[in-house]
Amino acid sequence: MTAETEPTTQSTGSCCSPTGACHGGGAADVQIEPTEVVTAVYEVKGMTCGHCEGAVSEEISALGGVTSVEAVAATGRVTVSSKAPLTEDAVRAAVDEAGYELVGRAA
Repeated sequence: MTAETEPTTQSTGSCCSPTGACHGGGAADVQIEPTEVVTAVYEVKGMTCGHCEGAVSEEISALGGVTSVEAVAATGRVTVSSKAPLTEDAVRAAVDEAGYELVGRAA
């Protein structure tokens, strides 16, 4: 076959043309299986600034299965999303490692 007669293939839903150039033409046809996300809110003592928030977030993010962490020094609240429930002991150890105190789950 010559280059002129070779069939070209383009995957349906791709954001790129057959030449590799991107174009905006609708959403990609991607199916993602639903996954459960477990969200828990904890109270942490001692956070006073953005550095504190970052330290706590970094340590908790290192726990297996954690998908997101949001620490807010002004409220002392840390919201953790994970693929499965975390043990309070694991969260406490991470918060301790960051240099702060886990009070427990927020009410």
